[in-house]
Amino acid sequence: MNRRTEPEHTPDGHYVVISGRRWRATDPSVPDDVAARLRSHLMAARRAVGVALREKDTTAERASRKRVNAAKVALGERGTPPWWEQDEKARKQRWEEGLRRLDS
Repeated sequence: MNRRTEPEHTPDGHYVVISGRRWRATDPSVPDDVAARLRSHLMAARRAVGVALREKDTTAERASRKRVNAAKVALGERGTPPWWEQDEKARKQRWEEGLRRLDS
């Protein structure tokens, strides 16, 4: 059975550590159902980047990378200020705007 394990988090919970490298953690206040939808968009966009690269389609690659970024920002994994410096209203607005953009 292939089980996914949670990555190690820094003591403050702001980052995950993967292969010795720190990456910004997903905002823990994003509801599970919303996070799942955003991750679905993220993975679809990453697959589209791969297709665009194989087809050498720079326009499609650029559009796909923008969708990857939009999903990462909505999850709190990118963007400024970081999620731990935002109030609850700003955090909720960030993921709601991300879903609106990605669902369209």
